[in-house]
Amino acid sequence: MARRPQELLHLLTRAERLSVRRVQCVLDEFECSVEAWRVLDLLSDGQGHNMTALADHAFLPAPSLTKLIDQLVDQNLVFRRVDPADRRRVLAHLTPRGMQRWQQLVREVRADWAELQSLVSVEDGERLETLLDRLAEAMEGQGATASRVTSGRGERAVGRAR
Repeated sequence: MARRPQELLHLLTRAERLSVRRVQCVLDEFECSVEAWRVLDLLSDGQGHNMTALADHAFLPAPSLTKLIDQLVDQNLVFRRVDPADRRRVLAHLTPRGMQRWQQLVREVRADWAELQSLVSVEDGERLETLLDRLAEAMEGQGATASRVTSGRGERAVGRAR
């Protein structure tokens, strides 16, 4: 990579925060958080998902996800069922009302983001998606080495062997 790590991190953070802010402005009209939208989005596949998968997809710690799921259940957007494959686990599913809400939200978010398509070509958008996905996968693969403590100074080594 041509840029220093801090420059790339700054660009990624800026893009992420501006993107979330833009989506949140659309979701505010429906009194929906980005995290709730992410949960509804994952559940929209109709498969039912466990709490771990939902927490990962929404980028939330487990206690925060539990509170969010409780709120979505109270709004009749989500329901819970025991996982038939593993009765110790619970799967969340969208209610019919939840599916309607998700469809409404995704329509509004897509309409808002359509304005950006004139700024980024389809090819550039696909390339950006591929590069970000590759970067995330590479960083996930470095997880074990990224958190390793170097000898002597208590500093973190990022992808470097001792």
